Amino acid sequence: MRKVNSWISAFRLRTLPLSLSSILMGSIIAYSQGRFILSIAVLAIITTVFLQVLSNLANDYGDSKKGTDNNNRVGPERAVQSGAISLREMRNGIIVSSILSLLSGTTLIYIGLKDYNLTYLVAFFALGIASIAAAIKYTIGKNPYGYAGLGDLFVFLFFGITGVIGTYFLHTHNFELILILPATSIGLLSASVLNMNNMRDIKNDAKSDKKTLVVKIGIRKSKTYHTMLIIGAIASFTTFLILKESSYTFFICLIPLPVFILNLKKVWSFKDNRELDPELKKLALSTFLLTLLFGISSII
Repeated sequence: MRKVNSWISAFRLRTLPLSLSSILMGSIIAYSQGRFILSIAVLAIITTVFLQVLSNLANDYGDSKKGTDNNNRVGPERAVQSGAISLREMRNGIIVSSILSLLSGTTLIYIGLKDYNLTYLVAFFALGIASIAAAIKYTIGKNPYGYAGLGDLFVFLFFGITGVIGTYFLHTHNFELILILPATSIGLLSASVLNMNNMRDIKNDAKSDKKTLVVKIGIRKSKTYHTMLIIGAIASFTTFLILKESSYTFFICLIPLPVFILNLKKVWSFKDNRELDPELKKLALSTFLLTLLFGISSII
């Protein structure tokens, strides 16, 4: 039972709401157009859960092996770091998660595109392989992109652009240029969560040669960058609502706005990096809430 609890902790389930936001956003927009397919939504959610768990396990393994997870780390203690799970066990967990992600993703793509253009089916399969590789390569390997300051870019692309537009396409077999706006919004908010996480860990990351974007540009510029991410996300989503000529009910999804404002206030005023840790959960859940409220406003 103790080992099971250790694995559940290693899965870091609190990260799931943020990763699911893009899937829900794409599905909700499809639903609002009367083109929602339940099996696509369910499989997309399952695949995303497997990919997020894979990413979390890979991060635990990679950071522990490189020595980044140590006693100086500010965030929650990782599974390998604590000794609850060995490196070998974690490696096996990564393999299992990769296989589950591949099986689930392949099923999703087949059901979504089996009667459609073969070129798109191949393209989506390649995108699925790239997603698995990206989840692993963030901290694992000789040149992990998370150690080169590219984490924000990959989060924006996979948690925003790919997640929203890809999910919508699987539902509808269609692409609309306006979808870039909500995809950008979710992508920027996801990047802001990572940026805050890296601001929290800047001292230990710098000592461990983990050159995140925050380490590269410094804490003050990271605060400015964080502000641009939040404002850009709000502006993108508000513009989407206006261009869609949505009724006033759609603007209930801006209810989380005060939370985003308070987040910016905390980023500019914190004195101890530990103060940022609880803000990560608030920002992630606010992003998820934004998506849920958009879904509710699409129904009423």
